[in-house]
Amino acid sequence: MQLKRFAFAILAAAALAGCQTNPNTVTTELPPPIKSTDVPLVSVEPPVQQPVQPPAPPVQRKVKIGLALGGGAARGFAHIGVIKALEAQGIVPDIVVGTSAGSVVGALYAAGNDAKALQKMAVDLDESAISDWALPLFSKSSGVLKGEALQAFVNKAVHQATIEKLKIPFGAVASDLKTGQPILFQRGNTGMAVRASSAVPGVFQPVKIGDHTYVDGGLVAPVPVRFAKEMGAEFVIAVNISTQAEAQATNSSLEVIMQTFSIMGQRINQLELRDADIVIQPPLGKMGSAEFTNRAGAMLAGERATMAVMAQLKQKLKARRETPAP
Repeated sequence: MQLKRFAFAILAAAALAGCQTNPNTVTTELPPPIKSTDVPLVSVEPPVQQPVQPPAPPVQRKVKIGLALGGGAARGFAHIGVIKALEAQGIVPDIVVGTSAGSVVGALYAAGNDAKALQKMAVDLDESAISDWALPLFSKSSGVLKGEALQAFVNKAVHQATIEKLKIPFGAVASDLKTGQPILFQRGNTGMAVRASSAVPGVFQPVKIGDHTYVDGGLVAPVPVRFAKEMGAEFVIAVNISTQAEAQATNSSLEVIMQTFSIMGQRINQLELRDADIVIQPPLGKMGSAEFTNRAGAMLAGERATMAVMAQLKQKLKARRETPAP
């Protein structure tokens, strides 16, 4: 028993001796406790969302707008209503081309007369001012009207300016009587070009210019869409005032002639109008080609027909402006 107690005492002393600090021994002491004030604060708020920038609108380029005015004698007053509606929406053509009655209105418009001025001219127009009767029975002429009065009327209205001096580039379409080929007048006497373009065979005498003789442009281009494009138009607004053949009255020689023109021009119109970007066809019903008394109704019809397609016109024009140039 004594021996066991002695051995236990020795072991206990040895254990205590091992716990004494030895200057040559490396110790790994625990670090001091971390205080909450020593911990950096980390934000847990969601990141700020950067505003999404809307896509830039498409760049719109300048597009040359062409206005192609068709023939139709007294029905041509509708062209004034079309121009009035276009102007009200800020649409001004860069190029104007006309056939027959369209060349009359087109020339006056290209000279700088706005819709209001054109409307006043139409209301004040004395039909006798453009009627100079010939005596075909006692001469070699082939028309009852000379056309000189129309030429003088146009030249006075444009202040004697030649075609190339008009404010808007203008062209008048006529037909070469000998070859049947179309001619586009872009230079020279404005009134004479309009007279040639409006020389309905059997009504107006043919117009001789140089070595050529010209008659109404409706024989080759009732609505001159292709000529507007030839002059540089990228977007063509065509105005068709011709009537369906079955709707045209035939109570006079002039109406019979215009009926013939309508029949001849229908197929040409189908080819021409399909190349236009917008076709405006005023609802003129059975208005006769010699019905000058209904000029107010024709102008109103032109204005209403234009407003009916205005949304489509603006949409197509916007799309063309946003399309890169070819």
